[in-house]
Amino acid sequence: MFTRKNPTLRFTLYFTLTLLLILSYNVVTQCSEAVPDDDDLEGIEELLAVDEEVEKHQPEEQGGVGGTDKLSEAEVLTKAQRIVLELNSDKTEKVINENEYVLVLGYAPWCPRSAELMPRFAEAATSLKKELGSTLLMAKIDAERYPKSASFLGIKGYPTLLLFVNGTSQPYSGGFTADDIVIWARKKTGSSVIRINSEKEAEEFLTKYHTFVIGRFDKFEGLEYDEFVRAAKLDNETQFVEVNKVEHAQVLYPDIPSTVNFLGIVKSEPERYTAYDGAFTTSKILEFLDYNKFPLVTKLTEMNSISVYSSPVKLQVFVFADIDDFKNLQDTIQDVARTFKSKIMFIYVDIKEENLAKPFLTLFGLEESRNTVVAAFDNGMSSKYLLESEPTRSNIQDFCNNFVQGSLSPFFKSQPIPDNTDATIHVVVGKIFDDAVLGNGKDVILEVFTPWCINCDAISKQVEKLAKHYKSATNLIFARIDASANEHPKLQVNDYPTLLLYKADDKTNPIKLSTKSSLKELAASINKHLKVKNQVVKDEL
Repeated sequence: MFTRKNPTLRFTLYFTLTLLLILSYNVVTQCSEAVPDDDDLEGIEELLAVDEEVEKHQPEEQGGVGGTDKLSEAEVLTKAQRIVLELNSDKTEKVINENEYVLVLGYAPWCPRSAELMPRFAEAATSLKKELGSTLLMAKIDAERYPKSASFLGIKGYPTLLLFVNGTSQPYSGGFTADDIVIWARKKTGSSVIRINSEKEAEEFLTKYHTFVIGRFDKFEGLEYDEFVRAAKLDNETQFVEVNKVEHAQVLYPDIPSTVNFLGIVKSEPERYTAYDGAFTTSKILEFLDYNKFPLVTKLTEMNSISVYSSPVKLQVFVFADIDDFKNLQDTIQDVARTFKSKIMFIYVDIKEENLAKPFLTLFGLEESRNTVVAAFDNGMSSKYLLESEPTRSNIQDFCNNFVQGSLSPFFKSQPIPDNTDATIHVVVGKIFDDAVLGNGKDVILEVFTPWCINCDAISKQVEKLAKHYKSATNLIFARIDASANEHPKLQVNDYPTLLLYKADDKTNPIKLSTKSSLKELAASINKHLKVKNQVVKDEL
């Protein structure tokens, strides 16, 4: 692989991924309707009892017993929200101190991310309370309306999920779908492993869980079993299930071998079953899970973005395309992904989802593209790559082969090559940086700027005056480069504006000139470092 890391690219990738996460938490959407406050825990139980009684006596045509119509989504949500206790300044401390387990959602009514999460939180509460019989209390609080209570809970942003165990809080570290919340909550407040004792239980389990880790043991004891349970407790995202009898295990994993101890992962995709063949140690089991829990091709969403970015698979190939174009490519991408399973993580991004796609595409100068883009990131080396040919099966296969072998050339952004004939200040782009700055045999003063830089205009005007002042100097070139649209491995600048002096006899160690100096001070600094030929004697500054 490559031996030199690029700090500029590392910064850019980190900034972009951070920006993506920020954007995903601040997308402007309509907030959900306010939910009426519940007075106390007894009130919740009474409301649920009323719901059940109403359902029993509903006419069949309205969805009662034997009816064909299901409750509307709004009715289901309303019922689910009743299970979630609304905290306020009067009851917060009492609820936390008097319950063994409390999972609290801190939200703000204006926060779009809160509005997205609250229905999922309510749905998870329904599963935990009604189906699983959990003793966990689910609660939410308007942290903006009750700031003192929010401060007591330790809520500093929106939305925030915190689990309180006997009054002591711990941060939430799971996913953000209803199923994710259920799995995480079960693991933290009850058993981390579900035991299957019959074929019926196995069939019911399959209706609720689509991705899970299965372990089959002759006896639920011993060192290997203990390591399995320990791994289940440490993992925050995937449900673990344990089975004793082969016939029960076959419902979940049809081709399960007859070995004494077996572990595998099941996913809801064509590559559904993956068997584990390593040692039964906690670290190895978790490593196996990290490398195999994602599907062959993962669709990036705001809900799974954190899990995707934290994947230990450092080589990642992104396919940016609209839904119809991706459907035409899907089989190809699946086949290629199967070839590089556990080596490359393949990620699909809907190119029309600007909050997800645009920050990445900007790295390649393709933020306005509507055509399919195949790109790659080596997060271990902080490098990026672009498939610049048509996204055919053979081209994608070759691209991935070279990616794994480390023989791809990193991609650096560049604007079109400009015409600098008779220019007082040369415009430098990524493609000509070597020739225009490093290889021309002259001294070069390079202004590095970005369009969004507040102070760049002032230094640009100074550079223009300096260029006119030294216009007769035959061995000195003034140039500028837009760092937001151009990159080069030897241009490592994170602060804007920046003035760099590349001496003709030492291009590898550019001198950084102060951008806070006056014109005369800059001229004096240039004269100090350079022997300018045909310099104008008259001081025009």
